[in-house]
Amino acid sequence: MLSLRLTGTLLVSICAVGCTVPSDRSVTECIAPAAPGGGWDLTCRSVGRVLSEMGLVNGTVQVTNIPGAGGGIALAHTVTQRGRDANLLVAASPSITLGLSQKRFGTLTERSVRWVAAIGSEAGALVVRSDAPWETLTDLMEHWQDDPGAITVSGGSAVASQDHMKVLLVAREAGIPPRAVRYIPFDGGGEALTAMLGGFVDLFSGEVSEITGHLEAGAVRVIAVLSPERLGGDLGHIPTARESGYDVEWVTWRGFYAPAETADTTYERWVDTLTRLESSQEWAAVRTTNRLEPFFIAGEDFTRFINRQVVEFQSISREIGLIP
Repeated sequence: MLSLRLTGTLLVSICAVGCTVPSDRSVTECIAPAAPGGGWDLTCRSVGRVLSEMGLVNGTVQVTNIPGAGGGIALAHTVTQRGRDANLLVAASPSITLGLSQKRFGTLTERSVRWVAAIGSEAGALVVRSDAPWETLTDLMEHWQDDPGAITVSGGSAVASQDHMKVLLVAREAGIPPRAVRYIPFDGGGEALTAMLGGFVDLFSGEVSEITGHLEAGAVRVIAVLSPERLGGDLGHIPTARESGYDVEWVTWRGFYAPAETADTTYERWVDTLTRLESSQEWAAVRTTNRLEPFFIAGEDFTRFINRQVVEFQSISREIGLIP
């Protein structure tokens, strides 16, 4: 089990070399807790663009990438240094709630921030290079069962986090011991996908939105989606993991949290702003382009949803042997 203790001292040293924090606190900022190219980065940039185009914020939205610890560095940065920043949103997904459920972020909990809204969702996907020898998930899993150490997996989240968990659940369905899964974490889906395309790993565990360009270029093959049903459009031919005989689903919501000390009036303003964005034609068009499905929950309803998910993930993590 990977344990991380995040402190203010550690954070200052990382940010001194790895991130830029705007000096003008009137600037609307979105923190993507990973390197450019992954789902969190895409969430900040796509939402920021629509917010600006619709005039829902003043000027443009600055995106700041703060990678590390599966979102933990950005979470600690928000809690310890940005607690009263009224112009800050931080991109989030189940990777954060999974980390919180496993207590991988030290003393930080789901109550260390304020949960604003989820504005879309997407299916998890298992992806190989287009020239890989496996045409289907069954092909891959049969190879994996014969030699559990033969397959190396990349993902854009930390060990025991979201991308790792997807593969662990599928492997468990195939009778592969979780500790036999060779998973290499990267700071964002973009880096993890590049490693797979470069031949350094065999399988990429991520989300559909992260592979759109490479899929259109014919560089990758999706061997399974982890959605309840097949996706539409040009991905409609790809079977779900369940169709292939592996009873696993993983749907990734995309949303935001704000600092814990955000004033109630500011919090409600953010909830209203994202509600207006989510109901707009502009966001519907962006959601379609990014292969996101409609999924909206905001305010206190979203907070209750987060609390339930943390409890559910604790149960799953304990069952699979990630936590005692």
